[in-house]
Amino acid sequence: MWLRNCWYVIAWDHEIPSHDEERLFTRKVLNEPIMVYRRQDGEMVAMADKCCHRHAPLSVGRREGDAIRCGYHGMLFDATGRCIEIPGIERVPAQACVKTYPLQVKNKWVFVWMGEPERADPQMLPDNFSCDHPNWVNLPGYMHYDTPYLLIADNLLDFSHLSYVHAKTLGGSPAIAQARPQVERVTSNGQRGVKVSRFIDNVPAPPFYQRFRPFDSPLNRWFVYDFLFPSTLLMSSGGRPVGDSPDDDRRAVRLHSCQTLTPETETSTHYFFQQSHPAGVSDPAVKQSIYQSLVEAFNEDRDMITAQFRNLAPGAEADMLPLHFDVALVQFRKMLQDAVAAEQT
Repeated sequence: MWLRNCWYVIAWDHEIPSHDEERLFTRKVLNEPIMVYRRQDGEMVAMADKCCHRHAPLSVGRREGDAIRCGYHGMLFDATGRCIEIPGIERVPAQACVKTYPLQVKNKWVFVWMGEPERADPQMLPDNFSCDHPNWVNLPGYMHYDTPYLLIADNLLDFSHLSYVHAKTLGGSPAIAQARPQVERVTSNGQRGVKVSRFIDNVPAPPFYQRFRPFDSPLNRWFVYDFLFPSTLLMSSGGRPVGDSPDDDRRAVRLHSCQTLTPETETSTHYFFQQSHPAGVSDPAVKQSIYQSLVEAFNEDRDMITAQFRNLAPGAEADMLPLHFDVALVQFRKMLQDAVAAEQT
């Protein structure tokens, strides 16, 4: 169930080689191999990684200025995807071209538009501000899943799993699973999805927080996030000692996270993530510590979701027992299903 008229993250901007590097970047999105490269002026181009002749990957060719030379038979394509030279032919046929994709870079995420080019709307880009903001610090992350992206989306829409999958990392308390989230629809400013708010009072600090500083008293914790089409989480989370005012952040842990899922194929997914902390935190080791904690926890997720996927028989989702844990993911899936159906008609 893929929505096409929307933006998908294909890379962090640091993954795209500079113009003077020989390497060409390629990654598959919605089953389509896409090459991204930088022109001499620094602007990026997203082009189908498939020569129109024999479908050889253009990424195994070479750059010639802002053009790409196919490494199989030498056809040369400019940055618009138009073939401008074919060895041995003086006149290039008009149909000799490859697909290009609308591309936007926002706060270090490189987005490609997978639907109708004329409908590409920058207003529909998510507000991933903490990926590149002077008040926030993070390390960017990427992970590959051999599972469908919606199973990972289900996991992100249901934080009750923190109590069990992440009992020794991000979770730390059964109270997270016991807390009922508030779920609202988001349908404004070009964004569609759900807003999920979960508040857990008077719980021990999780092992993850102990890497910031020792906590010898219980915390009030919160997770508030938008989960937006096609599959992007933008979250404010944290915890402060019980008794501290909500306006007093002196002893609080405050975090902002941006995570997004991009289907590679029907059964594989790209996962881009970061978790930011305030730039005023004095210990420079905190950034690395947060990143390592995330990688550890997200490997726990991947192990569980991969095991789940291997256990699913055809049509198994129709036989799953719906419970209160699923309120956010059921709403999101219904919204997405309606959007896909409307797009196809």
